[in-house]
Amino acid sequence: MAKSSDGSGTVIIKKYANRRLYNTETSSYITLDHLAAMTREGRDFKVIDAKTEEDITHNVLTQIIMEEENRGQTMLPVSFLRQLISLYGDSMQSMVPQYLEASMAAFRRNQTQFRQAMEGAFAGGPFAELAKRNMEMFEAAASAFKPQRPEGAAKDAPAAETPPRSEVEALKAQLAAMQEQINKLK
Repeated sequence: MAKSSDGSGTVIIKKYANRRLYNTETSSYITLDHLAAMTREGRDFKVIDAKTEEDITHNVLTQIIMEEENRGQTMLPVSFLRQLISLYGDSMQSMVPQYLEASMAAFRRNQTQFRQAMEGAFAGGPFAELAKRNMEMFEAAASAFKPQRPEGAAKDAPAAETPPRSEVEALKAQLAAMQEQINKLK
């Protein structure tokens, strides 16, 4: 079977009436998760209806976005979705796709620079010192929750009212994780 219709390396995915997706490059059935992974890898693909040969890539990509959004880690804020919906039928509707494409391209170009700047901000200078002071204050606050015995009480006397040990252990684990993240940024 043909791997692409135009020799450009675009993988052809056929969608059958039973909703199954067939990757003509690997000669295997795949899922929407596979298409999402291909997208993240930068692979170009085109989804066509196996019966009508209509290009349905847009619909399938929209379906992938909906499934990703339903998994709990939403990326599209409600206000954005409302604004987007309100633009359907508007005189500016034809300009929206180009604007969104240009915005995403600019975001992608700046993404690496942004990550490097954020890492550099915590590696030294005032942010590193601020993070260190915040950690010291957090540790001091956490030590305030340690059990303390009344003055003159015997070693085996019960400590003053304190949070359950599991809560203290959870706080310690969170503190250790935060310290590890700070150390990675150094």
